[in-house]
Amino acid sequence: MSCLRLLCAVFFPPLSVFDKSCGSIIIVFSLTRCGWVPKGIAALVILNNPNK
Repeated sequence: MSCLRLLCAVFFPPLSVFDKSCGSIIIVFSLTRCGWVPKGIAALVILNNPNK
């Protein structure tokens, strides 16, 4: 994970998971509306997933 992706995951998570699946973008976007902590955690988990 690059530093740019890490910064995007903290400040605007839907942008950081843009090249992942559409479901990831929708999940992170909906969690963004819930608050700062859920969106950051979800984006970091999706970015650190070794399977994709």
